[in-house]
Amino acid sequence: MRIITANVNGIRSAASKGFFTWLARQRADVVCLQETKAQRHQLADRVFHPKAFHAHFHDAEKKGYSGTAIYSRHAPREVLAGLGVDWIDREGRWLEFRFGNLSVVSLYLPSGSSGDERQGYKYRVMDVLLPHLRALRASGRSVVACGDWNIAPAEADIRNWKGNLKSSGFLPEERAWLGRLFDEEGYRDAFRQLPQKPHEYTWWSQRGQARANNVGWRIDHHVVSDDLAPLVARTRVHRARMFSDHAPLIVDYAIDIEP
Repeated sequence: MRIITANVNGIRSAASKGFFTWLARQRADVVCLQETKAQRHQLADRVFHPKAFHAHFHDAEKKGYSGTAIYSRHAPREVLAGLGVDWIDREGRWLEFRFGNLSVVSLYLPSGSSGDERQGYKYRVMDVLLPHLRALRASGRSVVACGDWNIAPAEADIRNWKGNLKSSGFLPEERAWLGRLFDEEGYRDAFRQLPQKPHEYTWWSQRGQARANNVGWRIDHHVVSDDLAPLVARTRVHRARMFSDHAPLIVDYAIDIEP
């Protein structure tokens, strides 16, 4: 099973840069997108509905903002759009496909980089998300919660970690929360289940030459239930093509999707 996650920073923009042409060659079973920045009526063009995939979208109420999507070669048994919390769901941040006992989630955790108000909102979303993920795991489901988590877990996941100790996305409280998810709640970082080269990142600032110099952050993750961690077979950050300020993260699992 191959799952790709990508923050596209506008699905229409990514399409104009060849994202769907690239995707057709990736042999992906499930593709999770974040920051689609579109309403469904704006995605009537066939490019957004490849014949090989079942597609669902969870749009933000605010036009041109946030939003998630999932494309799957297998028809999901159930589609859950949102966490059941209105002030989160109106930003389109959680979309879940259920296949048998497997849940695949496209998650777009908020960024707090614009100021204290949005950082506070991010913390409130985290407060809701943790018990939700705990309950999902306690129900016995296998989980792949992938997407833009907007948190770099450790020093190895950010090039200039010393200069960002007070930056949203690398705050001690955020990293502790993610560490709790990994250490206490039955989840793992799929990327770290295999040996990795240093300086593997998934997001780069659009200022200066950050991407060219690989001054990046690893904030896009596959967070998997611990039963799936031993089944991570391959990981890859796709940097050869630039579809947005994020790079797609591709993970292969040694399992098949069940109906």
